[in-house]
Amino acid sequence: MSTYMPKAGEISRKWYVLDAEGKSLGRVATEAATLLRGKHKTTFAPHADCGDHVIIINCAKAVLTGRKLEQKFYRYHSGWIGGLKEIQYKTLMAEKPELAMKIAVEGMVPDTVIGRKAITRLHCYKDANHDNAAQKPEAWEL
Repeated sequence: MSTYMPKAGEISRKWYVLDAEGKSLGRVATEAATLLRGKHKTTFAPHADCGDHVIIINCAKAVLTGRKLEQKFYRYHSGWIGGLKEIQYKTLMAEKPELAMKIAVEGMVPDTVIGRKAITRLHCYKDANHDNAAQKPEAWEL
């Protein structure tokens, strides 16, 4: 039995919609990361980019369990001396919930060429309206 090696022309990409309303932010992010990498496919190969496009709607209605809204911070550095910035997740979820979702998914995708390419196929929206209806996305149940 030989190992399956997908070629670039054989890879077909589908569009999926994930609804984050009432679901945990991390649970939605893990499903999105799995779909972006293509790990749900039988033709998955770790060296090939065989993932699908993912649309996450209702990011503002995603839930953080426990006291994460008060205790969790998004920290980043501006690159300048003393440039460490931090935003509390309560503020982040109120102002930019799609950024919070994108950060969570980015943390679950490998930091490689394939992972960076996979993140470009992620589309996050604050509410139920999205601009990708022309691609005829399928609903993915969590």
